[in-house]
Amino acid sequence: MRLKNVLIVVKNIERSKKFYHDLFGLEVVLDNEGNMILTEGLVLQEENIWREFLKKDVIPESHSCELYFEERDIEGFVEKLEKLYPSVKYVNRLMTHSWGQKVIRFYDLDGNLIEVGTPM
Repeated sequence: MRLKNVLIVVKNIERSKKFYHDLFGLEVVLDNEGNMILTEGLVLQEENIWREFLKKDVIPESHSCELYFEERDIEGFVEKLEKLYPSVKYVNRLMTHSWGQKVIRFYDLDGNLIEVGTPM
């Protein structure tokens, strides 16, 4: 058995598709009426579909998981993030861990936590 995809819930799938393309270069693999698979195995699902299926509310900024990306030019990434999405909400701005890795954490447009770090 193997992990195939990771699904995140979004309010506006087109807006989220643009966000993940703009910042991470992810492309659409499959678009299926409120469910969209992007490259790297990220699946976007419209919030109303998720809520209807589970019969539960979606809790943005729940801090129960994060999407993790690595980027060699993290300063360049931060510049792009600030230019394209200046109102993004940060958990922590660019910092350096004691072991030397630089990281930044922020929420996507729907409150899903993202971490971008330099390769270990």
